[in-house]
Amino acid sequence: MEAEQLEILGFIRRFPPFDMLEEHTLEHIAGQIEIAYYRAGTVILNYGDRVHDLFLIRSGAVEMHRRSGELHNRLSEGSLFGQMGLLMNNRVRMSATALEDTLAYCLPEALFNELYEEFESFADFVEVEDRTRLRQAVSRQEGGDELLTSTVRELISREPVTIPLSATVFEAAKKMTEEGVSSILVLNSSPESEDEPVAGILTDRDLRTRVLAEGLSVETRIEEVMSLDLLALESGQFVFEAMLIMLRYNLHHLPILHKGKPIGVIALSDVMRHESRSSLFVVRHIFRAQNADELAAIADDVKACFVRMVNEDANSQMIGTAMAGIGRSFKQRLLELAEAELGPPPVPYCFLALGSMARDEQLIVTDQDNAIILDNRYDAALHGPYFAALAKRVCDGLAACGYSYCTGGIMATNVEWQKTRRQWEQCFSDWIDNPSPQTLLNSSIFFDLDGVYGKIEWADQLNSLISRRAKRSPRFLASMARNALGRTPPLGFFKEFVMEQDGKHNNSINLKRRGTAPLADLIRVHALAVGSKAHNSFDRLNDVIESNILPKGRGPDLRDAMEFIATVRIRHQALDVEAGSDPDNNIEPENLSDFERRNLKDAFQILSHAQKFLKFRYQPNRS
Repeated sequence: MEAEQLEILGFIRRFPPFDMLEEHTLEHIAGQIEIAYYRAGTVILNYGDRVHDLFLIRSGAVEMHRRSGELHNRLSEGSLFGQMGLLMNNRVRMSATALEDTLAYCLPEALFNELYEEFESFADFVEVEDRTRLRQAVSRQEGGDELLTSTVRELISREPVTIPLSATVFEAAKKMTEEGVSSILVLNSSPESEDEPVAGILTDRDLRTRVLAEGLSVETRIEEVMSLDLLALESGQFVFEAMLIMLRYNLHHLPILHKGKPIGVIALSDVMRHESRSSLFVVRHIFRAQNADELAAIADDVKACFVRMVNEDANSQMIGTAMAGIGRSFKQRLLELAEAELGPPPVPYCFLALGSMARDEQLIVTDQDNAIILDNRYDAALHGPYFAALAKRVCDGLAACGYSYCTGGIMATNVEWQKTRRQWEQCFSDWIDNPSPQTLLNSSIFFDLDGVYGKIEWADQLNSLISRRAKRSPRFLASMARNALGRTPPLGFFKEFVMEQDGKHNNSINLKRRGTAPLADLIRVHALAVGSKAHNSFDRLNDVIESNILPKGRGPDLRDAMEFIATVRIRHQALDVEAGSDPDNNIEPENLSDFERRNLKDAFQILSHAQKFLKFRYQPNRS
């Protein structure tokens, strides 16, 4: 064995799943590996591209991003990527970019398939590894939402009905009728297609639209009318993943594979029977609504979904993400309906979500915070009336759906928050380069922004600008820190609760104003300081912890405090909904359990210490 292969052999035997294989198998692998080098910033895999190699990081680091552009994971030495694409029709499921100069070992597809078929330990590892974080998240919830914990295998009620590629439309329709199914898998039969046994799928809809409507003969070969570019899931993936794919690509049938072989087909109706009041069910109804009145009628379903998730012990991050996803869906559908009525936009635009929706921390009590990025060709005289009408339809529609108008006027209907790309860039540059406490007090919500509809990449570009400039401006960070200290935890000198004295909510504690909001504020400052591009407070906190700017142990303490205060807030909102009362963010101490009272004091104490550290760390004269 050559020196280079010996070096490869010594490396791969150190890392799973290769460390579970015998020496002669490792030598076989080392002899087939190819080496690739990627400079920092190079895109290694794009979403949807064909992939024919499994990548093992020899040195360097790689970032994995979801299709939306959201960061999924950062990988380093010994980590694998590309496996899910190899398992799912050779299509890249998550893009990969070299975070720094990276050396990778590439295992060819044929070798991957050989190891996958022969070694159960290897197969288990590559099937499960990419979803470890999700599994860990849901495993903390006792009796959690079945949509989040059930696998698609549980929805399969029978073996798949199949037919060879050489069959005719008549033969396919006859077999579908005999078997009582609405779809049939079309199988390759040639020996060279062993790695891709499923050629396509034929459904009732295909028969209607591609055969009957086109007047084709029943003797037409099935390969001429079947659906290609088949999307499928492995049997160990979750029901919510199936739901997301079906909604995203408007699919009614989804083949389920086990180690690349079809074991069944699930229909959208199977998922719907399994889960009828989930957040994804609500989203489906939102996108089927034909007008603003139908959207407004869904508001009660949102409350029911919220209560159900709370009662099933979903954590605050799950609930915040689900509620924010529903809010984004309302916005998107209202924009689609507005464009259908007003006509296509005269220039491109991006509709923004701000605040808690952008952070995936939205709950059932919320107002609307939004804005618009307009193309640089925007002319107020020519295009202003269109976007004024568009914004009014969206903001009025959101109000009817339960998202109250922003009392501060931070809405797309306000011409101050309708800016071109160039104007937004200048606006953020001014806020960062020439900060003042009063200016940032009014604008801090804009540092939580996310694209909802239209040219959403413009929102990503703004976030990148913010990330680059903010961490280089001590004055800006000091001003943001000063504003983050404006809302203090409700604890007196002897750790007794300090009550709100604001009329309607006298002698209560506002868990948002005095708890989750100041926590989100201070985490945002730290995140800006380290150049984090994350939106969610928990994700931002992960980046902050990795940067080591906090005293030891303070990061996990902040996470625990954020989760506990949010959980108490969420549970008491759910109780209000169930009691038929209007939910709010206030809670009276007498309505707290002893457990909640004791742990809230601890959480508020953590917040107090964190604010003191924030004041110390970010001062105008610090560099």
